[in-house]
Amino acid sequence: IPLVWRIKCAGERNMIMNIYRLKTTFVVGILTAALLTGCGTSTESKNSGSIGNNAMTATSDVVTATPDAATSTEQMPSFTAKDLNGNTVTNAIFAQKDLTVVNLWGTFCNPCIEEMPELGEWAKELPENVQIVGIVIDIAGDDDTEHIELAKKITSKAGAEFTQIIANKDFSDLLSGIAGVPTTMFVDKHGNFVGEAILGAYVPGYKAFVESYVGE
Repeated sequence: IPLVWRIKCAGERNMIMNIYRLKTTFVVGILTAALLTGCGTSTESKNSGSIGNNAMTATSDVVTATPDAATSTEQMPSFTAKDLNGNTVTNAIFAQKDLTVVNLWGTFCNPCIEEMPELGEWAKELPENVQIVGIVIDIAGDDDTEHIELAKKITSKAGAEFTQIIANKDFSDLLSGIAGVPTTMFVDKHGNFVGEAILGAYVPGYKAFVESYVGE
């Protein structure tokens, strides 16, 4: 059964973009993606509160969501995928550090791209036991060279040298509940979600959680 995501972008609700790309039996459909301001904020999504309405543009808010609001489980799904450089990545990546910041983003999403340089710089300053991993949601498999190259260009320009995973069917359950991008989650070394997912571009919020978690 093809996966269909409904990805909301704030600001221009009437701009509808349908993107259907095929990777064998895996179809990624982005049914509502406006490319103007925020690609991740939806007042219809379940959330546990807001973090600073000034964190994004005036047309969008940043909200937090409990992990089970974004997924049907309390853990990252089991996966085997490729990164942008063609390397195989599995759940074992989480065991490498005490905490992993997982940033879901798309090449169509301006706020995702705009926060990438800050994420790249932050990745270089993180404590030894913390890492950032990106998941690119709009690449239709290993053969989608157009979007792989675009994602490489975005991350290279931003200096975001951390691992960037190409989402595949293994991420279906996770992504079917995501209201938009960027969405940033926090995963411990056992693959469990910790804290609250943050919907929208808000690097200070990511940093605050990491500092709090590492300091525990």
